[in-house]
Amino acid sequence: MTSFSRLVVASGLSNLADGVFRVALPLVALGITRDPGAFAAVTLVNRLPWLLFALVAGALADRLDRRRTMTIVNVARAALIGGLAVLVAAEHEGLWALYLVGFALGVGETLFDTAAQSILPNIVTDKGQLAKANGRLYAVELTANQFVGPPLGGLVVAVSAALALGGSAVAFLLAALVLTTLVGSFRPERAGPRTRIHSDIAEGLRYLFGHRVLRTLALCVGVSNLAFTAFEAVLALYVVKPGPMGLSEAGYGLLLTAFATGSLLATPLVDRIQRRLGTTLALLLAMLLFPLGALVPAITAAWVPIALTFALTGFVNVVWNVLTVSLRQRIVPDHLLGRVNSGYRLLAWGTMPLGAALGGVLGEQIGLRGVFWAATLLSLVCLPLLLSGVSDAAIRAAEEESEGRAALT
Repeated sequence: MTSFSRLVVASGLSNLADGVFRVALPLVALGITRDPGAFAAVTLVNRLPWLLFALVAGALADRLDRRRTMTIVNVARAALIGGLAVLVAAEHEGLWALYLVGFALGVGETLFDTAAQSILPNIVTDKGQLAKANGRLYAVELTANQFVGPPLGGLVVAVSAALALGGSAVAFLLAALVLTTLVGSFRPERAGPRTRIHSDIAEGLRYLFGHRVLRTLALCVGVSNLAFTAFEAVLALYVVKPGPMGLSEAGYGLLLTAFATGSLLATPLVDRIQRRLGTTLALLLAMLLFPLGALVPAITAAWVPIALTFALTGFVNVVWNVLTVSLRQRIVPDHLLGRVNSGYRLLAWGTMPLGAALGGVLGEQIGLRGVFWAATLLSLVCLPLLLSGVSDAAIRAAEEESEGRAALT
């Protein structure tokens, strides 16, 4: 088995665990409270570490062995979720436990995801193959995280929430074991004198903020994630009975697989879409269609149009992610990649706790459909942002600059 295959297996197991947990956590919270503010806070604390720790995670990804970081984080995830499973089995769960575990897992996610996005160029050394490799990796991740994990989590939670959480912990532990079999060193090569972590962070931020294309893409995702997290934070209240859609816990998990269906359809097509439309037009279309995921539930509670729209949202989300992640991996020097990824994530994901708080506040003030309308309108702000800073010419110039820098070294 190649190193890439092992990475795919480990990523699949990690995402399966995360997909089960992503459904189990809000369903456990529903058994404790239906207050929109308190419920949305579960999502808020889980996303807050992206605002607080993303930059540190990036600096560590450029200092430490990336494989080792991913392995240790998965072991810690298994321990945390296993502990929560014990509390749920003993019927001692409370919001405090969900907040604490959610926050700790969010910290782990910043470390794991930043290292994971930075490790692929160490395994796939041909930069021309990065988009294809990312597409294959996304296919496995999305299958596990959104297609298998959510319905499996919903079905198992209907039997036992503790069992669902325990299964998630086991999958994280198995992923850690697979990661230990990756051969080689995945610590970035560093030249020059020893530096302090704050100067490392500053160097990554200077590169990101000085790069117009990457800066613009990060800001676009930040606005989009702010809107989507406001929507996501109260979605279970809308879907699960006695909410307007009136679905069961298992139905909620199945509905989320619509995202995965669209995502899976997109993964083999991203290369073709990029060649046919060009990167800029493909990104513009993705950003134009993405707000429909919040708009349709604002109009109707019928599950068929909502599921179809979720599938479309999943499709364009994969197109956007594969194109933008591959672009960062092609143009950013390896010794800076972790820090640039974390700075990008700070702009892109640091807005998510704010979105969760916004969803909770608006849900209490104007109702759940009001949250969906607000998320739709906010998402549309991304279009002028994207038009202002991204073009095929600017992308080609960035790639040529990176190739010239590599030739010099």
